[in-house]
Amino acid sequence: MSEVILDVQGLKTYFYTSKGIVKAVDNVGFKIGRGEVLGIAGESGCGKSTLGFSLIRLVPPPGRIVGGRINFMGEDILKMPEEEFRTKVRWKGISMVFQGAMNALNPVYTVGSQIAEVLMLHKGLSKKEALEEAANLLKMVGLDPRRIRSYPHELSGGMKQRVVIAMALALRPSLVIADEPTTALDVVVQAQIMNLLKRLQRELKMSIILITHDMSLIAEIADKVAIMYAGKIVEIGSSDRLFNNPLHPYTRALINSIPSLRKELKKLEFIPGVPPDLIQPPPGCRFHPRCKYVFEPCNKEEPPMVEVEPGHFVSCWLYAKR
Repeated sequence: MSEVILDVQGLKTYFYTSKGIVKAVDNVGFKIGRGEVLGIAGESGCGKSTLGFSLIRLVPPPGRIVGGRINFMGEDILKMPEEEFRTKVRWKGISMVFQGAMNALNPVYTVGSQIAEVLMLHKGLSKKEALEEAANLLKMVGLDPRRIRSYPHELSGGMKQRVVIAMALALRPSLVIADEPTTALDVVVQAQIMNLLKRLQRELKMSIILITHDMSLIAEIADKVAIMYAGKIVEIGSSDRLFNNPLHPYTRALINSIPSLRKELKKLEFIPGVPPDLIQPPPGCRFHPRCKYVFEPCNKEEPPMVEVEPGHFVSCWLYAKR
């Protein structure tokens, strides 16, 4: 791996509700190198977006980060005072492309003024200088620079998504978190957005965390893949190894649920049951109520994360027992 810029260890983010404590992210750890793309996949509600918000310390209430370390560029950013983190790390070091571009943009301001605000606040540019830089950013993501005078409602879904990407890149961060960047877009625009991310990642040499439930998007861009289930990472490894040799039963089922155009016809799989209640998750392996390989320790003890082959880790008793 290249230089490690982000090292997450034992991260826990819980939501304290009237019904109980929701363990949305529970003891999660991973590393990402400079210029690397990490794809995070899993069903809706598994904690992917909460993990992304935790990394930029924007977990909405009643959520709180209650444990773990987030080492960014060698410094634990969870120990930073909020003002220091806001001025030194958020958007300068780590930025985020939020899910749902329409919700991320203010409808009463032009897109140019919204991008310019970031530049004026963090770089100290004048309004004229910031708008010129905003126009250059729009050009970089494939939009007409004159669109700085447009309001969000005047743009298509794909154009709004490009604006949000431009905003995330305004301060040239080392790491960009892209949370479902192609949600609600048609397949043609999806392909354009993914090609844009690949081009920008290559040109700017930035790292990307791509959060999605679409395994085909991850296969297209990611160097490394992490599979999340019920608040935990159950498997992580290089994209080639994970797609060609999935180990965890949940990962296998996810991949086998995708129709293939290149191989001979296969019977598509489905995962029976529903994801567990994260207020009272099942004991042992959280996937065991839905797993067809379940045996004695699965419903009693949580499996450790073991390295089955170099760089390929899995949390499953099928491999831990070996």
